[in-house]
Amino acid sequence: MAAKESAVMIKKVKKVVGGGHHGGAWKVAYADFVTAMMAFFLLMWLINTTSPEQKLGIADYFAPASVSQSNSGSGGILGGTSLGQDGAKADGSARVMQNSAPQSESSEDNPESASSKAAQSAEAKAAQAAEQASFQSAALSLRQAMQSMPELAELSKQVIVDQTPEGLRIQLVDQEGRSMFESGSARPNERARVLLRAVTNIVDQLPNRVIIAGHTNASDAGAGISDGDWGLSSGRADGARRVMQQFGMDMDRVAQVTGKANSEPLFPDDPTLPGNRRISITLLREAPVLPEDLGI
Repeated sequence: MAAKESAVMIKKVKKVVGGGHHGGAWKVAYADFVTAMMAFFLLMWLINTTSPEQKLGIADYFAPASVSQSNSGSGGILGGTSLGQDGAKADGSARVMQNSAPQSESSEDNPESASSKAAQSAEAKAAQAAEQASFQSAALSLRQAMQSMPELAELSKQVIVDQTPEGLRIQLVDQEGRSMFESGSARPNERARVLLRAVTNIVDQLPNRVIIAGHTNASDAGAGISDGDWGLSSGRADGARRVMQQFGMDMDRVAQVTGKANSEPLFPDDPTLPGNRRISITLLREAPVLPEDLGI
């Protein structure tokens, strides 16, 4: 019988008092943490998207109210002082009418003057940018004309276009065997007339004034400037002017015609090179507008 008896099993259940692992207190702390992190990242995003002006406005909004600099306990109009200290029994610390009177502002502290100068500066910058764009367009038009016209394609190597502090400079340069003037002559030949016609077409597109300068090369290495070089270079510059006026350039646009002889060689290492013989045509930059308060 003892073998037939079944075993008896006793199961003990342990009750846990309190929340323990399965309690809800940690969820509240985690929710507060997530909320704080979301608010932090939202604040960082707002700071990143606001402009400096908006940030300054926010800072001014939260700035403390202005504090009176007066030592008086009263914050009213008079601030605890009398109207003046004139008279036998006067005990006022300041003359209110004098302190409250507006003082004359200098031109540096005048907002209208500052805004006027800022407007003039903006206009000057805009005019300079427009002039730069027009110079670049003129240079591009001249290069395109040289490539598109058969009679100019061969002469394109004799044209140098660059920008200087004075303005847009177009130089017509002699080459070996391709001179624009006969030896010792101030009259442009047919090759020079073709180049001057193309330059005149570009010059007519802009309103800028023009300076025409003639240059010669040195006859011998190390030789100085001879008396004839001055007259020859100025005569060639004046001959170029006459040709450009024949092709339609207004006479009033010519600001200066000058001869430089061989004082400014294009190739300083070898002043005798034919490339030093040239005609330079410069479209002058417009003079900046002077402020009205200079009185000039």
